[in-house]
Amino acid sequence: MASYPIIDAHTHIEGLPGCDWQDPPELILRLMDEAGIARAVVMTYCDAPLQHESYDPLAYVREACARYPERLIGFARLDPGAPESVALLQQAITEWGFQGLKLHPFGYRQQPDSPDTLKLLRKAAELGVPTLFHCGDEEYTLPLQIERVAKACPEAAIIMGHMGGYFHVADAIQVALRCPNIYLETSATPHPERIREAVDVLGAERVIFASDGPGCDPSIELEKVRILGFSEAQLKLILSENILRLMPEGRKS
Repeated sequence: MASYPIIDAHTHIEGLPGCDWQDPPELILRLMDEAGIARAVVMTYCDAPLQHESYDPLAYVREACARYPERLIGFARLDPGAPESVALLQQAITEWGFQGLKLHPFGYRQQPDSPDTLKLLRKAAELGVPTLFHCGDEEYTLPLQIERVAKACPEAAIIMGHMGGYFHVADAIQVALRCPNIYLETSATPHPERIREAVDVLGAERVIFASDGPGCDPSIELEKVRILGFSEAQLKLILSENILRLMPEGRKS
């Protein structure tokens, strides 16, 4: 049993009517309990604002975090192309207690360094919260594309979710080496040995544990990190301290 709270930096909840993935917060909480994870960052699969008469993704996350404040941490998943996205981020962080921004450029089909995205990213940096980018094998999400964002907005803390996916992990590590404001996040990578490589190259301070649950099993994702022979000091950084340090609530403690 770890002497520090293990934090999963990327999980999902969803209640959109008709969505194939109906993932209430209780599902990820059960998986967290099975894995021994104390807290998790949660976000929806869909981007806000959403044109739906009865469903607001940000409200769904806000209400879940209000029900389980000791367990869940909200990130606002937003579409940068929406005119109200900057105002929504401001409200989510300053009024609703959200701790970060999530961007999935493949979903809304914008380059990650588009003017709309940079405007939103700069607002996140101004508010002192990190931005989690989906970083995988799809167009608009490749590490070399996200590198342009990191260089255009060096004041922003950028987390590369999935650290390059299946086929672009080497690029993700090299991009993070060139960009000190980039952190690599471990979820869903099929190459645990590349997590070890990332720590060896970047230091444990630049690698963050996450599962992408419930789609990926948090117990398995956690074991991928634990089997790599890291020291307890390194594990504490990867499993807890790094993500806390990037969020407003962590800097206050």
